[in-house]
Amino acid sequence: MRYAQGGGLTAGQRAKREQVRLRAAELFAQDYSDAQVAKELRVSRMSVNRRRRAWARGGDAAPAVERLRRTWMPGSASKTSAAAP
Repeated sequence: MRYAQGGGLTAGQRAKREQVRLRAAELFAQDYSDAQVAKELRVSRMSVNRRRRAWARGGDAAPAVERLRRTWMPGSASKTSAAAP
């Protein structure tokens, strides 16, 4: 079952999660290992690994924070919906 946009989180919880995402992007850009990022952010290593792969798919041209924001936003619009007339 899917939650409404926002993943069932309050605005404060979404803001806190966004801060974790942004910090993760900074650490990825500084070549921290998955284990180091997980320890600093107090999340699982598997979660960090999934996020790093998503971040890496964003391409090298985008700044780290924007690349992570594009690939790691809950409730973001599908890329195919933007292409529809």
